[in-house]
Amino acid sequence: MSKDLHCVADLYRTMVRIRAFENAAELASQGGVSAYGKSADGSARVRGPLHLSTGQEAVPTGVCAHLRRSDYLTSTHRGHGHTLAKGADLRRMMCELFGKAAGTNGGKGGSMHIADFSVGMLGANGVVAAGLPIAVGAAHAQKLQQRADVTACFFGDGAINRGPFLESLNWARVYHLPVLFVCEDNRWSATTASGPMTAGDGASARALSLDIAALRVDGNDVLAVHAAAAELLKQVRAGGGPRLLHAITYRVKGHVSVDQAAYRNPQELQAALLTDPIARARAHYLALSGASAEQLDQIEREALEEVAQAVAFAQEAPWPDADSAYTDVQTLGAGTWR
Repeated sequence: MSKDLHCVADLYRTMVRIRAFENAAELASQGGVSAYGKSADGSARVRGPLHLSTGQEAVPTGVCAHLRRSDYLTSTHRGHGHTLAKGADLRRMMCELFGKAAGTNGGKGGSMHIADFSVGMLGANGVVAAGLPIAVGAAHAQKLQQRADVTACFFGDGAINRGPFLESLNWARVYHLPVLFVCEDNRWSATTASGPMTAGDGASARALSLDIAALRVDGNDVLAVHAAAAELLKQVRAGGGPRLLHAITYRVKGHVSVDQAAYRNPQELQAALLTDPIARARAHYLALSGASAEQLDQIEREALEEVAQAVAFAQEAPWPDADSAYTDVQTLGAGTWR
C-alpha cells in the first residue's frame, strides 16, 4: 500500500472509530443497547445526555495525527473525538461513560469531564472556553521545563466570544508559548447560531489581530486539516510561538443527545450532510490507485466490533467502591490531597 493510501486509511480508521463510539454511546444512553449485549436487568447504561461530535470527526483526526504521546491536549464538553484521536483506550473510555471503576477517571468524570493523563489528554470541560487557559498554563509549563513538547487546545466558535479566549491568546503570544489553538467552528453555540452573534471574521481574524499566525481550513476535509495542522505544528515545534487553526465544520446533531435541534433549518442540515467528512475521505481513498472498498469496509467492521466489545465490557464491569468517593478530593482541614 502506498504512503498516500496508508495515510488516508489511518485517518479513515480514526474517524470511523470516533463515530462508532459516539453512536453506540448515544444508543446506550437511551437504554437501547440490546445490540451491544445489554445486561439481563437492563441497569447498565450510559448515564445522562451526551455532547456528540458527529460530523466533526475530521478535525481531531487531522490534528492529533501529528501529536506525540507526550504532547498535551485540552478539550471541550464535546471531547470524545479528541480523546480517542489522542490515543486513549476506547474500552476504558466507554467504562467512564458508564460510570464504572475501570473508566479512565474511575467513573467520576463521565462524558463531559473525561480525561486521560497517560496520553496527555488533560480533560474535557463543561465550561465554555475554560480549556483555553488550562492549555496556556500547560504550554507555559512545557516552556519553563524546556521540554520539546507542545499543547493542542480545542475549542468551539462559541468560546471566542468569551473572555478567556482573548486572555489566553494574549498570554500565549506575549510569552511565546508552544501551543496550537484549534477552533472547531461548527457554527452553533448550544441552540444559537454563532454567525449573527460574532463580530468580524471569527477566530482566525482575531488571532491575526494579536499577531498569531492562523490558517482557515475546510474542517470536513480530513486531508486539508491534516496538512494545515502539520504546517502549523511544525512552526510551533520549531519555536515559532503559538498558532491557530480555524476549522470550519458542522455539528450534525443537537447540542446534547436528547436535543432534536428543532430550532435548526432542515435545509441547512441536509446541505451539511452532503459534506460528511467520513464520506469525503472514503471517496478520496477510492480515487487513489490501488485502493479498494473492501479495505475500508473491513476498517468499518473492525471499528464496530471494537465498540461492541467495549460496550459489553462496560456493562459488566464493576461499579466503583463507595470509599472511592472520598479519593481525589481535598480535605478542608489539613489541606492535603488523598
